[in-house]
Amino acid sequence: VQLVESGGGSVQAGGSLRLSCAASGYTYSSYCMGWARQAPGKEREVVAAIDSDGITAYAHSVKGRFTLSKDNAKNILHLQMNSLKPEDTAMYYCAAVSDHMGWIPFLASEYKYWGQGTQVTVS
Repeated sequence: VQLVESGGGSVQAGGSLRLSCAASGYTYSSYCMGWARQAPGKEREVVAAIDSDGITAYAHSVKGRFTLSKDNAKNILHLQMNSLKPEDTAMYYCAAVSDHMGWIPFLASEYKYWGQGTQVTVS
């Protein structure tokens, strides 16, 4: 299983970025996927997740600003991030786990596979 993130960068407050996660090595459509972030000195937190049926969940801190989309044909997960704030600054990680739990995983510990991360800096 391989997850490769892209799309991070530096942006001013109020700006937008779109992160992408290219997945390979497993049956993409039968997995839950999520985006987690980790700022220096803080725990990794899941901010958005999607199950195999396309149902999404968002952390309160990003709801209404971040949007997930899943391209099953291309095995790519996107995270559109709008109205970015300085507190969104973190390393963002793509994660995946097989959809067998019956709920959308929203703890970092529930995910089995992780990408290498992409940095998002908002100033």
